[in-house]
Amino acid sequence: MTDAELDRIAANGFAWVWLLGVWQTGPAGRVVSRTQPVWQHEYREILSDFTPDDVCGSPFAVSDYVVNRELGGPPALESLRARLAARGLKLMLDFVPNHTALDHPWARTHPEFYIAGTAADLAREPQSYCRVETASGPRILAHGRDPYVPAWPDTLQVNHRDPGLRGAMLDQLGAIAEQCDGVRCDMAMLILPDVIDRTWGERTRPIDNRPRVDDPFWPVAIDHVRRRRRDFVFMAEAYWDLEWALQQQGFDYTYDKRLYDRLRAQDAGAVRQHILADTEYQRRCVRFLENHDEPRAAAVFPAAVHEAAAVLTLLLPGLGFVHDGQPSGRRVRTSNHLRRRAAEPVDAELASFYERLFACVRRRDARAGVWRLVDRHPAWDGNPTWDRFIAFEWESPRGRLLVAVNYGPTQGQCYLRLPWAARDRRRIVFSDLMAPVVRYERDGRDIAGRGLYLDMPAWGYDVFEIVA
Repeated sequence: MTDAELDRIAANGFAWVWLLGVWQTGPAGRVVSRTQPVWQHEYREILSDFTPDDVCGSPFAVSDYVVNRELGGPPALESLRARLAARGLKLMLDFVPNHTALDHPWARTHPEFYIAGTAADLAREPQSYCRVETASGPRILAHGRDPYVPAWPDTLQVNHRDPGLRGAMLDQLGAIAEQCDGVRCDMAMLILPDVIDRTWGERTRPIDNRPRVDDPFWPVAIDHVRRRRRDFVFMAEAYWDLEWALQQQGFDYTYDKRLYDRLRAQDAGAVRQHILADTEYQRRCVRFLENHDEPRAAAVFPAAVHEAAAVLTLLLPGLGFVHDGQPSGRRVRTSNHLRRRAAEPVDAELASFYERLFACVRRRDARAGVWRLVDRHPAWDGNPTWDRFIAFEWESPRGRLLVAVNYGPTQGQCYLRLPWAARDRRRIVFSDLMAPVVRYERDGRDIAGRGLYLDMPAWGYDVFEIVA
């Protein structure tokens, strides 16, 4: 990353930079990545001039938690981390706890760390098992997987019930923590005890009658790191409504896929219901409109919906996550197996929108004070459009922000109930930070009585700075 890129990230108010794919991968993973027919088809759809040299292998098939030699190795990471710190930015890297690369050293030296299979398993499910040459002879081991999708053929599934694996994983995580300020834990819910049981059952029983580890991994792992790094941050990639369970096990942040799904479905009622959750839970949610697994936001959200959804995503409580290329309007999702991406033009209008939104997000009175949902009521009897409005406030000693979004496909009207207006009946000024020339003055007594009247276009939004 160039100094100019880091300067831009810092100027936009970001606190973290998360890098995916810095760890060493091996030739075994690249061979699989280059020979899977479905993946080959995807590569050619993404890159019109694709060649096999474009395949670097999946970043989730890690052979060693050392910075990839092609990226400059550990000295390059040390240099980048210093440059980030000089700009007040922290570094987050990946930890993949569920599986390793096919050619990870453990596969040869510690095959007992993995889920084992039989010849019958390999014959019945060749897509889920493979034969591995180990120091103690050939073994049949399982590919990494979750309960709902086919196995990942460039990986091997570790066995978190094995006591030796538990100790090795803790050592590995401790080594990662020396190289960054936080980790994003890939598919963190896969190693919750009940998920392990549902996926693998009795196959997790350690060999040679060794004691089985039944206690959850994450509380032990997080405590292990925080005994040395009290401020180290853990973020979980989480699905299947297991976010709260992972927060309870010690994660600082968990993915909020539910909000993303509801925003993409353009369901205002479901979005509002979702953000009725406890505020402390929401503060630990990772809000996003796209990531490396999801389609590009510019490709699946119509332009107006994209802007309205981004306002909600980045101004609600929680950790706002912005994917590289999202503000410039990239539309082609890049394969994790490729070392380059397609060239795309910048969407100047969307980029301008994000500049204004980032200016709102980096204000001290946004996302740092007391957050509350704002009640709405119909503008008049028989007008149903009020129910598509989502409104909330941030209040701090520095000021008050009011965010209102008409998350619906038609013009809408409503009144917002602002109880604080009853305490100050002077004229109140509402300045729209997303449209600096827009400024309204309203009578505090009228707002205290009827509420604040809004009439907004489809997918309209306002971010008001309020001066009373």
